[in-house]
Amino acid sequence: MLRIDLPGQPPLELQHLVLDFNGTLALRGAVVAGAAERLHALSAVLTLHCVTGDTFGTARVALEGLPVNLHVLPATGQSIAKRDYVAGLDGGVCAIGNGWNDRLMLEKANLGLAVLMNEGAAGATLMAARAIFPSILDALDALLVPGRMVAVLRD
Repeated sequence: MLRIDLPGQPPLELQHLVLDFNGTLALRGAVVAGAAERLHALSAVLTLHCVTGDTFGTARVALEGLPVNLHVLPATGQSIAKRDYVAGLDGGVCAIGNGWNDRLMLEKANLGLAVLMNEGAAGATLMAARAIFPSILDALDALLVPGRMVAVLRD
């Protein structure tokens, strides 16, 4: 479990990290350099999931050897499928995404984070997030050192 203590709010107690793949954890189908090490570190305290439409068909190979449960979604209805996936997990959930199809997942999660990356992010997804990071590495680092989020999320 990952606990984030935020002044003026109940603590966030997270058991799961749910990630989008393309545009979030990966660019053009390849995992962002430096993300694998961070995912290994986070897997000591969180169960890691990747829910994706797998636009480039590379997620399974790209995530091989990483402590991530992969769930490939059908081509349509992904927004609702991602939201329902998060809703079906027991315990607190942090979700990270960037696309239009991630907005409901971020809203449903106990902690929704958006990343901009090189591909940009959907405006509705940014609005659904509790915090926005310039890259997946920055978002994962904030989870690895949760005290960094106090200034952004405090009441």
